[in-house]
Amino acid sequence: MSLDSRQQLAQDLLGCAYEALTPVQRSVIDLIATEAPTDLDDKLKHDDRTPGQRLADRVAEIGGSWGFIIGFGLALTLWMGWNLLTKGFHLDFDPYPFIFLNLMLSMLAAIQAPVIMMSQNRAAQRDRKAAEHDYIVNLRAELEIMHLHDKIDAVRKRELLGIIKRQNESLRAIRQVYGDPTRPGRRKGS
Repeated sequence: MSLDSRQQLAQDLLGCAYEALTPVQRSVIDLIATEAPTDLDDKLKHDDRTPGQRLADRVAEIGGSWGFIIGFGLALTLWMGWNLLTKGFHLDFDPYPFIFLNLMLSMLAAIQAPVIMMSQNRAAQRDRKAAEHDYIVNLRAELEIMHLHDKIDAVRKRELLGIIKRQNESLRAIRQVYGDPTRPGRRKGS
């Protein structure tokens, strides 16, 4: 579609010049002009994550589940239980107050928190792209509805003008046969 038709669409639908539109608004006008379907960004469709990003997403998925919480609680209970119950047999490797366990938990938290944050940042980025896509779809739908209203109004106007024209022709025909009905006594044929 030509630039002139895009200019006209921008003026009709948004009330400003095509060049004055934001890139998102231009893309919507372009989609309306070409009547192309609104498509998701390729980056949203394809998994282009690095292995490290996949691992971060998997860690966040597992670390944020009830299975992890319950399993981790069981592991802590076993750790402490083993060290308390085997104290007399000298099989305990981390006696009470469980200093080694505290070290392991601190290291786990120090590693797990940034990994989960990396995953959340990427999820937020995907959400922003999805929200932009939704905005484009909604704006396009709104503009298409406005465009359809204009077309329906134009069709209705043409129909009304046609009805008025036919009524005027009928009135002229009546006047030719019977004369002007607004002037009494001026009838033809009586």
